[in-house]
Amino acid sequence: MTARNDAGQSGHEPPVEGNSRPVTSSQTGPHDSLRERVARHAQGRFDKPIADYNREAFELVNRRVIEAGLPLILDSGCGTGDSSRELARRYPDHLVVGVDRSADRLSRQRSETPTNCILVRADLLDFWRLARQAGWRLSRHYLLYPNPEPKARHLKRRFHAHPVFPDFVALGGHIESRSNWRIYLEEMAIALAFHGREAQLRPLEPQGGPLTLFERKYHASGQRLWQLETVDTAGPSPDNAVD
Repeated sequence: MTARNDAGQSGHEPPVEGNSRPVTSSQTGPHDSLRERVARHAQGRFDKPIADYNREAFELVNRRVIEAGLPLILDSGCGTGDSSRELARRYPDHLVVGVDRSADRLSRQRSETPTNCILVRADLLDFWRLARQAGWRLSRHYLLYPNPEPKARHLKRRFHAHPVFPDFVALGGHIESRSNWRIYLEEMAIALAFHGREAQLRPLEPQGGPLTLFERKYHASGQRLWQLETVDTAGPSPDNAVD
């Protein structure tokens, strides 16, 4: 399962030219099996063994989080970390943790990393579970342009239809996800609602510039971009630090 997407293809951050292909899928709406899968996963914990390297990476980050004592923003699947650095600049009184499983992507630093930003190589499926076990409570949680896995038979690969999704929701905070495939976010809204989180889906008009290179490329290609944000009051307020 990859964090970033380019019309359903796994890979590195794309060049900025506006030549990105739109997502294509046989689905015309949310998957018929989505609700059944979300309900089944809510009945138990995802118990796949956690890799040692993910545990070691989390422990290093968690020490920094405890020492900082700041409200916490998690940028899940941060790619090259551009979005994490920008979020750190927009929220200077928060600690931003950007997580991506690709060391190559994380090594492509194009700007200075603010002191309130940590970038870490780890698998999200393990990192979310470790964060939940450690009692993290987020101020904000970003999932920007995840791989949409647009083939209907690949529903189980989408984060909201995966057994780890209850751990994702349990981290709390204001959740924001963006995609160039509306159906992905429609499905996520359904999955969040099952867990008691109300979310609003609307067209995205990037304020202050795009957060990721994919966002810039999709916009330059004339694609419609979508933004899903929780609108309920679950989780800590932006002024509250992590537990």
